[in-house]
Amino acid sequence: MAISYNNLDVSHLWKNKRVITKTIDTIVQNHSLKRGDIAIVLCSDDTILSTNKQYLEHDYFTDIITFDYCENGVVSGDLMISLDTVKSNALELDIPYLNELHRIIIHGVLHLVGYKDKEPEQKKVMTQKEDEYLDVLSKLLLK
Repeated sequence: MAISYNNLDVSHLWKNKRVITKTIDTIVQNHSLKRGDIAIVLCSDDTILSTNKQYLEHDYFTDIITFDYCENGVVSGDLMISLDTVKSNALELDIPYLNELHRIIIHGVLHLVGYKDKEPEQKKVMTQKEDEYLDVLSKLLLK
């Protein structure tokens, strides 16, 4: 079972794939699940908007769409991430771009292991978990 790192219609040099993979594995293991195949796909705003319309019937931009293929305790799915939105969010929040990208990847994996973020309390828990696993990732980067 693998994690694939892909660029669809954007240019991105993937850094720290090993650390991202270890962080994903930590999330999955901490929820007593097994990792299956996970594809992380970076794309443009145009592509994510088109995908959002086609599959979710939403007519707006978003930073990530998570396609969940989990079955029988095996975490699998596709994380489609708009690099354009990640970059603009990082600028707006005044944080490093890679930090925001890592947060969004973690966010998608948290969806795959069962977290929701539609309600305010769910969103609060999701943000706490994102922070927790960003800390895990940061510590792995220091090793």
